[in-house]
Amino acid sequence: MPSDAMNEQQLTHFNAQGQAHMVDVGEKNLTHRIAIAEGRITMQPRTLEKILQGDHKKGDVLGIARIAGIMAAKKTADLIPLCHPLALTKVDIALTPHLETASVHCQVSVETRGQTGVEMEALTAVNITLLTIYDMCKAIDKGMCMESIRLLLKSGGKSGEWTRT
Repeated sequence: MPSDAMNEQQLTHFNAQGQAHMVDVGEKNLTHRIAIAEGRITMQPRTLEKILQGDHKKGDVLGIARIAGIMAAKKTADLIPLCHPLALTKVDIALTPHLETASVHCQVSVETRGQTGVEMEALTAVNITLLTIYDMCKAIDKGMCMESIRLLLKSGGKSGEWTRT
């Protein structure tokens, strides 16, 4: 766990009575916000070969997964109860196949100009991108594993920049 963990701030999604609430960001300044998250999915080598050959019967696995991830970033507030709906200005999803580990690495960068950060949008996009790969390939490989899903960077806002070390 990063050194800035629990002791620096209280959990913000609970009011003084301990009830869940949506944080009021109305008085915060508009700033350029960026979040980068990553994850990967491992699979059997033949599954990755099928994806890369482009002859999967369901179509372009990585292209469809990329679109699903973009859609998920835009719908994060519909999925995570206390997230604010945000006007995203950029969602970039990079999918990198690795033959030596029979895996696909996913890195998502999300940006907005707003009053709250986009960490949840980046993490949601990574998860849904990887889940889409799983969904499209589960008929041939039910043992795929999604792992190492994590935030790499966030910038903007009062708390400034945070980078995973």
